[in-house]
Amino acid sequence: MQEWENMTKKDFNIEELKEYNGKNGKQALVAYEGVVYDVTGSFLWHQGRHQVSHYAGEDLTGELERAPHGLEFLKRFPVAGRLKQD
Repeated sequence: MQEWENMTKKDFNIEELKEYNGKNGKQALVAYEGVVYDVTGSFLWHQGRHQVSHYAGEDLTGELERAPHGLEFLKRFPVAGRLKQD
């Protein structure tokens, strides 16, 4: 069972996700394997940027393998919904 099941959350498509880039007061959301996480409250995602290579509003599924941490890092954040595949 996925984390977002049994929760009232939003379904996002990739274009909607891009709007949540953490800039100008917007929420910072990222997706990984179909789950959308809210990283807004993390100082590590200030202004929607994490380090120099990850940005809010994006699907990080292909990028997390290159990061020094894995899914356990994202699981610390609230689930905002799921990423729909169009």
